[in-house]
Amino acid sequence: MPSFPSNLLNQKIYAPYKIVALVGAVAEQGISADEVLKGLGLSQETLTDPATLVSIKQYIDACTNVIEAGASLSTPFATAARLHLTAYGMYGYALLTSPTIRDYFNFGVKYHPLATPTMHMTWRESEEAAIFEFREAYSYITSVKTRNFLIQQQVAQNIIHIRDAVGPSLTPMRALLSYPGNEVAEIHEKYLGCACHFDQETSEIHYPKEILEQAPLLGNQLSIKLLQETCNQLLGQTKMSSGVTGEVYQILMMSPTRFPSMEAVANLLCITTRTLRRKLDAEGTSYRDILDDARCTLAAEYLQATRMSTEDIAARLGFSDSANFRRAFKRWTGKSPHAFRRGSSA
Repeated sequence: MPSFPSNLLNQKIYAPYKIVALVGAVAEQGISADEVLKGLGLSQETLTDPATLVSIKQYIDACTNVIEAGASLSTPFATAARLHLTAYGMYGYALLTSPTIRDYFNFGVKYHPLATPTMHMTWRESEEAAIFEFREAYSYITSVKTRNFLIQQQVAQNIIHIRDAVGPSLTPMRALLSYPGNEVAEIHEKYLGCACHFDQETSEIHYPKEILEQAPLLGNQLSIKLLQETCNQLLGQTKMSSGVTGEVYQILMMSPTRFPSMEAVANLLCITTRTLRRKLDAEGTSYRDILDDARCTLAAEYLQATRMSTEDIAARLGFSDSANFRRAFKRWTGKSPHAFRRGSSA
């Protein structure tokens, strides 16, 4: 499943911390805030207003502005250096308190929609490495320079954030980049701290596999549980505010004891089932994925806030029996319903 739906692009639901970091990075080069914010409908004053919310597209357009203003080739790395995990609110603090780096990787990918995401992000294991992969998410970006800028910043941020969690001595094994290294090879090696290979099929960062079981400096089992609950709520709010995905999610959440079929949802939206499927596919999701999200959210609420039995929760969520519900809940959360409830009451 993609790490986030592309329909988040225009939703003004994020704090402007990335734009603030970009403004600060290029100010040192003599590029004014007005040049960065050109055409965004934002001012320096709004950036300091706690009520200001921005979209991913506004940030991407700001990156394009600084490129057109002649920003140096090191700008994406300098911007990333200003974006430590503490800038990311609950999402960042949750990553810092992950019990292991494996948990950190899993959490980081699952809740990536909370981080003003500009790339698709996944991770996998090989025999020797733990590998983060980054792919472009938005086809509307025609500028090669902007696309490369976003990849460079995301790769640099990934390394900085993991160093925030485990310490500054961590060095990746290698970086693979999907663009040429002309003019930028030395900059990459300086900021990424590893051998960089250009003109690759994908953009990846390879870490030694043994770090997966390492504990972050601030790892805390209790804190991560509390913060994960908050991130689940924030993730649900993000989905509910976004495109057709959000409309379907809201319909399902309004019918928690008898989820409507895909056909019924399409009728409520006054479109055909085929059109609904096509629209959801364009947003990187499916009716089944949204139904799973709704069931998971409701199951967690029932387990935390009620004394309903597993059998009753399974029946309410439309499962044929409690065994199927337990398997699904384990797949969604990595925990059994019993373990989840026990952890919530600890």
